[in-house]
Amino acid sequence: MVNDSDESSLMPSWLVVYIKGICMGAADAVPGVSGGTIALIVGIYERLITAVTAVTPRRIRAILSAPHPHYRESALAALRTIDIWFLIALGAGILSAIITITRIVHVGIVSYPAITFGFFFGLIAASAWVLRQPLTIDTPGRIVAAAGGFLVAFIVSGQAATALGQSLPVTILAGAVAVSAMILPGISGSLLLVILGQYEYMTGTLSMFVDAGVAVLTGGSFAPVIETGTVVVAFVSGAVFGLFSIAHAVRWALERYYEATFAFLVALIVGALRAPVVRVGTRLSSDAGTGWTPSTIALFITAALVGVFIIILLERAAGIGDVDMRI
Repeated sequence: MVNDSDESSLMPSWLVVYIKGICMGAADAVPGVSGGTIALIVGIYERLITAVTAVTPRRIRAILSAPHPHYRESALAALRTIDIWFLIALGAGILSAIITITRIVHVGIVSYPAITFGFFFGLIAASAWVLRQPLTIDTPGRIVAAAGGFLVAFIVSGQAATALGQSLPVTILAGAVAVSAMILPGISGSLLLVILGQYEYMTGTLSMFVDAGVAVLTGGSFAPVIETGTVVVAFVSGAVFGLFSIAHAVRWALERYYEATFAFLVALIVGALRAPVVRVGTRLSSDAGTGWTPSTIALFITAALVGVFIIILLERAAGIGDVDMRI
């Protein structure tokens, strides 16, 4: 695990944090890999949690009062308390990576669904296996929690895209739910988007938003920017809300009902294994009209094994199975 004290003196601290943010963002963009896990590996997890949980309504009010000279000092103190420059540098790195990686992933989903979703399946399955190692489901409460998590994910997976659709309220909800998991080691925010049936929609929308922005710079119409930007803003708004509300609630539950909450989260991951299989079948039927064949099954399994291998490497680097998420 890399510690902040090990950072090279030849590189500005903000740049080091930005690069670590890129690593987190690359993980957050892929279902089954957690940005929280990467934060552990690069040695910034505790600092991230401290900064996020330091954001309170009182400090937000203090920051918003900065234009008034009388309150400027308290606003600066609040900004220092929430480690604002760290959050800005980290957030910029995360955003840069997500924009890049989701574009690649979306191409993979459209052109190579069996390989892409097979890779996701391996990541998800291995994550569930690694996380279950310190978990014992031996009480009625934990059994109920685990059953609930599995059933929620299994039932919703593959049906949510049709049932929920792609409206702005759903996008806001998706952002809030996804970001609440992104700071937990081993729990993937993108996986929750897959469960909700919003992952393909959001990766495609983000790619179109970036393309529209580039087109404007070369004289293109601004209308596509507004159309796709509205969705992006809705998602980000939900993410901000979730980061400072749902994420706090999840951590509260982990602190007070750790085993039951952990059982629910791990079972949620297991239940979500249905989603990649369903999405491949849907893609193959709609795009090629073929469905599953021996060759697509072989591609799916091979890609899944690659995903498993990557999670094993990350687990050995971060010690995910030994992590207590009540930090």
